[in-house]
Amino acid sequence: MHDVTKAFGSVRVLNGVDFDVRRGEVHALLGGNGAGKSTLMKILEGVYQLDGGTIEVDGEDVSMSSIHEARQRGIVMIFQEFSLVPTLTVAQNIALAREPKSRIGLLNDRAARKRACEIFADMQVDVDPDAYVGDLTTAYWQLTEIAKALSHDARVLIMDEPTASLARSETERLFQLVQRLKERGMGIVYISHRLEEIFEIADRVTILRDGKVVLTRATADLTPSEAIEGIVGRTMEEAAQWKPRTVDRAGQPLLEVHGLESGPRVRGVSFDLHKGEILGIAGLMGSGRSELARCLFGIDRITRGEIVIDGRRRRIRSPQDAIHAGVALIPEDRRTQGLVLAHSMRDNLLLPLLGDVTRGGLIDDTRGKTLASSLIDQLQIRGGSAGRPVGLFSGGNQQKVVIAKWLGTGPRILIMDEPTVGVDVGTKAEIIEMIRSLADEGKGVIVISSELPELLAVSDRVLVLREGRIERELDRADLASEEQLHHVVQGI
Repeated sequence: MHDVTKAFGSVRVLNGVDFDVRRGEVHALLGGNGAGKSTLMKILEGVYQLDGGTIEVDGEDVSMSSIHEARQRGIVMIFQEFSLVPTLTVAQNIALAREPKSRIGLLNDRAARKRACEIFADMQVDVDPDAYVGDLTTAYWQLTEIAKALSHDARVLIMDEPTASLARSETERLFQLVQRLKERGMGIVYISHRLEEIFEIADRVTILRDGKVVLTRATADLTPSEAIEGIVGRTMEEAAQWKPRTVDRAGQPLLEVHGLESGPRVRGVSFDLHKGEILGIAGLMGSGRSELARCLFGIDRITRGEIVIDGRRRRIRSPQDAIHAGVALIPEDRRTQGLVLAHSMRDNLLLPLLGDVTRGGLIDDTRGKTLASSLIDQLQIRGGSAGRPVGLFSGGNQQKVVIAKWLGTGPRILIMDEPTVGVDVGTKAEIIEMIRSLADEGKGVIVISSELPELLAVSDRVLVLREGRIERELDRADLASEEQLHHVVQGI
């Protein structure tokens, strides 16, 4: 890709970008929130058309006018959001839109299954082609996506945050597969916000910032500090360093939870949260972390226990009850739970605030635009106009939109479930500082995260959940290291 430019309206997203992929290499593409990574790859994949510049495959100029043309050239992208149909089998998903047919024109599932078995054998992985995708774990979804790409005879494979939903053991198996694909001569573009993965898997690194290439360098010649400086444009102090804070726990707690129960995952949970406090919640997958958040926000039905806010017992039976009580939830999955992707950023920001911008049953557009602009400025959301569909924004900007729309409701208690998942290091640092600032203003903040360094960076106290119950309550000052918290979470 030579001198590639791309703009959406008046916003230039890419400006003179050069990028190349060699046979048999993993080329990592890094960049901050809105740097242009996804846009560049979507141009290569034929989703977007470039405004200027050229693309060459094997030295030949090509247009990449569509996804179909890109796949004919052997270029396939596995997007961060899976594109599988849960109600179909693995084999049917791999053959989707290119199903083999019998001589009389009927679908030939036997041939599709045989082709799937051949691909998985070539990948050296064991996946049941007859299993329904909806019954499989995320790791098998990822393998199915890769098999689907290989069914197109991919020569260049673009992987966008491929490990975002994988456990460490699953990530290691994915890396082994990537190594085998590399050895076969495939070129792989690897997009990830996890720098430790980049230094483990990539041969070269290209960093984008503000739509321009900052550097392209062999991974062996790059340090993590240099990579972070390239991404954020300055030397960044460790955002994960804990900053001790003073929390007054002498008075009435802002939130009291007594014996809360809901389904099999929330079993007699009790804790309190004080004004200006950041309470971290840790636990293994299935420990009940997200289910607890859903109870507190009125999504899941509470079968026993009580919630007390400012000394007053509150019946929270719906999200509307929670909002009226001053509670807001930043959900775990922003794309399916936090946003309406086809709607504009402005519309998403105003969804919880329609009562504030409605006059006589009609939306006051002027007031709505003013309120949305204020939230955009407050969280420094970048990457396009407020009228652009939010699904076209980067992951970091989408997360800021979710946070901004709930901050607009003026909550006193903010529950944040995996608030930095899938965002770059710069945006992660911004969100961590934002959490501290919100607590400094007197809000109570509950942070649920599977990233222990993040919990240690922001928390004043940490609750460890196990099988729906609070296993331990720890003061942050008593936690000497991530390893110590890891041992507690694992029950060691």
